Amino acid sequence: MIGGHYQFIVTDNNKGERIDVYLTACIETFSRSHVQKLITAGQVFVNGKAVRANYKVETSDRVELIIPEVSAPKNEAEDIPLTVCYEDEDVIVVNKPRGLVVHPAAGHETGTLVNALLRHCHDLSGINGDLRPGIVHRLDKDTSGVMVAAKNDRAHMSLAAQIKARTAGRLYYAIVHGNIKENEGLIDAPIGRHPVDRKKMAVTFKNSKPATTKFRVLERFGEFTLVECSLLTGRTHQIRVHMAYIGHPVLGDPKYGPRQALFSIDGQALHSAELHFSHPATGEEMVFRAPLPDDMLAILAALRAKMHK
Repeated sequence: MIGGHYQFIVTDNNKGERIDVYLTACIETFSRSHVQKLITAGQVFVNGKAVRANYKVETSDRVELIIPEVSAPKNEAEDIPLTVCYEDEDVIVVNKPRGLVVHPAAGHETGTLVNALLRHCHDLSGINGDLRPGIVHRLDKDTSGVMVAAKNDRAHMSLAAQIKARTAGRLYYAIVHGNIKENEGLIDAPIGRHPVDRKKMAVTFKNSKPATTKFRVLERFGEFTLVECSLLTGRTHQIRVHMAYIGHPVLGDPKYGPRQALFSIDGQALHSAELHFSHPATGEEMVFRAPLPDDMLAILAALRAKMHK
């Protein structure tokens, strides 16, 4: 698989940030540790010179990240069913079921979407290395819905750039606790690691990144509300954290919601319903939709029946 080349110009908003922090924010699919490895390997340049991870960027710095050639992914291809919405030589769009982990990680070395894609596609982009081939963006394990993977590095770089520029986007549906009175709203609150529980994220003003979520009420049920959410930034657990922050956690959310489960659902009632992007090769505007999963439909049916009693 061929390598890749990213280039960014630092703005006033990012002046003074460490280079590894800056690049992690620029490319949301790269972890900070992955960026640091690339820096250590001499693959990151500022104004044409290699830098260390503690370098602090200045306004107008030209930052370049060179992705070296990588070997074929070491993950095993596995015969895991896939619901394919669209596929060509550049991209594959799937409807991920709730409960499926996107890529291998500690505790989930096999049985992931990546393992399924390797069986189905045989080749995926190598920009994210051996563990996350083809993965341009992620959905949480217990979030269902539509997502895209890249089958070559050119497509990967195009999609990553679109996600960063917010010209590509997703719409989510969520069933949340409580009755949201406003018809729509904007949640603008920075997100970072929880100060006590490092496995969680939280709205915090320390070591955080800007985060903005738009929501629109679709249906009210008194104790619960069906909302449509769109992301203006792409932080970990963003919708889940933001909805909990305003007092309306996602139904069934094991991390940010109430412990008592009023409905039977394995994970949070959050679904990626729509995805749009420009095709990396043709530039054609593409829109894909995934219907609500059966568990969310059943909950909505029960809520509607209760409202009409």
